[in-house]
Amino acid sequence: MQHEAHTAHAHHQHTHHEGHHTPAGASWAMAAQATLHCLTGCAIGEVLGMVIGTWLGWGNVPTMVLAIALAFFFGYSLTLRGVVKAGVSFKAAVRVALAADTLSIAVMELIDNGVIALWPDAMDAHLDDALFWGALAVSLVIAFLVTTPVNKWMIGRGKGHAVVHQYHH
Repeated sequence: MQHEAHTAHAHHQHTHHEGHHTPAGASWAMAAQATLHCLTGCAIGEVLGMVIGTWLGWGNVPTMVLAIALAFFFGYSLTLRGVVKAGVSFKAAVRVALAADTLSIAVMELIDNGVIALWPDAMDAHLDDALFWGALAVSLVIAFLVTTPVNKWMIGRGKGHAVVHQYHH
């Protein structure tokens, strides 16, 4: 009888904990940290995609598609790595990564690629051109600044990186 009561109590505590793992309101520091995490994966993929596409002499559209695909890949991969390391199955970790990062990466990529597309001559810059690296760096900074409030809003509602934080105890 005591064992059953303990099991029920432990289950109640676990269920209670699951319902309250998110902050009542996300701080700007928490949102910036989540955005920086997302930006790291996006930047790796974005830079790699732009470098590969430019090096291969691809046109703007296939290079941008590759960069965006790699940004999502590396963005999700960084989250997957941490969640799987916390002991979550790969299948469950994929669901966590998709829930945590999809909107953040999408906003970041929209802003980042939009800035590059609108920047005069940036789409035609080559790897050895300062314009290539300057436009890319500025676009990532702007993407960070725009995406941070999105992540703050999501974390404050228990979405986005709030989902990941429950695995970082």
